[in-house]
Amino acid sequence: MHDICNYDAYFIQKCDATGVLGLLPEQKLTAVIRMLAYRASADQVDEIARMGKSTTSEALVRFCDAVENLYTRDYLRRPTSRDLQQLLQKAEAQGFPGMIGSINCMHWQWKNCPTALQGDYGNRKGQKSIILEAVAGFDTWVWHAFFGVAGSQNDLNELGQSLVFNDVLRGQGSPIKSTIQSTRYGYKKDVERCFGIIQARWLIIRGAARLFDEEILRSIMMTCIILHNMIVEDEYDYDALEVYEPDPMNTALSRNRW
Repeated sequence: MHDICNYDAYFIQKCDATGVLGLLPEQKLTAVIRMLAYRASADQVDEIARMGKSTTSEALVRFCDAVENLYTRDYLRRPTSRDLQQLLQKAEAQGFPGMIGSINCMHWQWKNCPTALQGDYGNRKGQKSIILEAVAGFDTWVWHAFFGVAGSQNDLNELGQSLVFNDVLRGQGSPIKSTIQSTRYGYKKDVERCFGIIQARWLIIRGAARLFDEEILRSIMMTCIILHNMIVEDEYDYDALEVYEPDPMNTALSRNRW
């Protein structure tokens, strides 16, 4: 809250022309977080934060802009040498030596897509959507996020437009080669698990987007990813031993086969 208030004076409590104190920064931030986490509309937030619809919408846009500018450098950064070593050690322990993460795409349905753009953004399910490309590690930390490609395109078109391999093409990428064991299968993509966690944590990107401006939607998506990485940094215990419990259904089937 202090960082955002220092970045944007809009969130600081001020007096109006009649000398009456305005909204507290806690009110504005509470309203924004409820919209992001619970997909609440501006009218629903009004009952709790006592804020008008236009004020709530403006607070959401300004909050996302502040989070992007303040925290992108730290929470959407490239992996350092130490990060790469940790990722490689974890992947090797799981049977995939040389892997630093997994990449995939996710569609965010755009309910209020403008009529002029509906032909470009229509996906194979008949919905209008925007694609997010992301790279995530074993802890679901997002190392790369690229959002904004029309939903009518496929993963290869998305990959061709993203910046994920630009450093490699310039000879500046990490000297890591993926060598997946051909005899072992069934490893669930970390990025798929990451998508599920982000959508469960920030319901605004789980449902259909109701805004009209694509740039605001991009800012909301980046903000949710940055906040997700903050939570991962705060909560993930890297020293804890992972214990995998067998699936009872698979165990029963194996016994029946034997």
